[in-house]
Amino acid sequence: MQIIRFAELKAQPWRNGGGATREILSGPADQADGWGWRVSLADVTKAGDFSAFPGCERVLTVVEGELLLLSVDGSERPVEKYRPFRFDGGAPTTAALPTGDIRNLNVITRSDAFKGYASVIEISKKRAHPVFAGQIAVLLQGQATVGDGDGGSADLGRYDAVVGSDDATPEVTGRGFLAVVSIDPAAD
Repeated sequence: MQIIRFAELKAQPWRNGGGATREILSGPADQADGWGWRVSLADVTKAGDFSAFPGCERVLTVVEGELLLLSVDGSERPVEKYRPFRFDGGAPTTAALPTGDIRNLNVITRSDAFKGYASVIEISKKRAHPVFAGQIAVLLQGQATVGDGDGGSADLGRYDAVVGSDDATPEVTGRGFLAVVSIDPAAD
C-alpha cells in the first residue's frame, strides 16, 4: 500500500511568485519533459497568469478557500470549492482571488496519451471506498483510515494521498471528503 504524506512533499515556488506547487505523483517518465500526467496540490497566493501546458488538459479543483475566478482564453469561470473544472492546459489562463488565497488539486494530462478525472466524494465509516489501479485518493477534510485488505491499516492526515492498486486494493473509511483522481489511457 503506497501512501504519499503531504508533510513530506516539497513546495516548488512558481516563477511568477504567485504560489507554489507540491507534486503528489506523475507518470510515465518516457515523455519528452518527463511526464505524461501529473497530480499536484497548488497554493495560489497572488492573482496572475497560470503556466501554459500546450497539448495538455487540466482538471482543477479548489480544495481550500472558497472561490477561484479563472479567465480561460478570455472567458471567465468561477471555480467553487470541491467542484472540478476541466479546461485546455495550453489556453491563456489568469486567476483572481476574490475571497483570498486558495489551494487547488491539479490533474494535468497529455491530451494525446491520457485522460484525467477528478471527483470529490463523502466517505463513510460503514462503507469502505476502494482505490483501484490508475487512481489516487487524497483526503481533503476529516479523519480517515486506509486498509490494505490484509489487516494492515494507517491513518491519513489532511492532503495525504493513497495510490490505488488492483493487487491489494486499498480501502478508505472515515468521515470527511476524499478527492478521487483517475488517470485513463486516451481513447483511440
